Amino acid sequence: MAEDIAVPRAWAELPFFHQDWPGIAARLRDRDWLPGPGRVFAALELTPPEKTRVVILGQDPYPTPGHANGLAFSVTPETALPRSLKNIFAEMKADIGAIPPTGDLSHWARQGVLLLNTSLSVLPGQAGIHAKWGWDKLAHQAVVRAQRERPLAFILWGAHAQKALAGLPRTQDLVIETAHPSPLSARRGFFGSRPFSRVNDWLKARGEAPVDWALSETVAAG
Repeated sequence: MAEDIAVPRAWAELPFFHQDWPGIAARLRDRDWLPGPGRVFAALELTPPEKTRVVILGQDPYPTPGHANGLAFSVTPETALPRSLKNIFAEMKADIGAIPPTGDLSHWARQGVLLLNTSLSVLPGQAGIHAKWGWDKLAHQAVVRAQRERPLAFILWGAHAQKALAGLPRTQDLVIETAHPSPLSARRGFFGSRPFSRVNDWLKARGEAPVDWALSETVAAG
């Protein structure tokens, strides 16, 4: 039951969970929705505010059953890469010379990359169906909460992400804004933008460990 889903403890102070989540949970009751109760808050569970270093914002979960795993742009390990993720990996290969073995980006999340969608639920085959349910308040509040901990790197792909977080990046934050990696727009500024090396250069300049985007043996073993 949606109303029985545990709120991620590290983010429980957010007003969303007191003001908006009960109503959304009631609307999800007795529906077949994705990614389902066990993964709906996966991004927040894997990346608590004190660990968040990078923010990548998506729109909503993949609407094909078995594909979404609760992280923006990410899919379950056995799922073939969606077109946007193929382009993300193509840019990563050109940028840093390596890519992860699957489309499961959980290893990014464990390293402090908050992979949050502006809507955390969808009905099978109906992309964007819950976009106006109030989920977007959660993304906004989560970013503000994470900003209390440290400067953040924002990777904002496309107008949707840029609009959703407009006004939040500060002078101490890194902001990379490009076209969306979708095949419809990737050649209008996404390809060649080198977001992965740029974020890592920024992190290293701050004395922080870089993100292991391609999942090295060290991260895989850990």
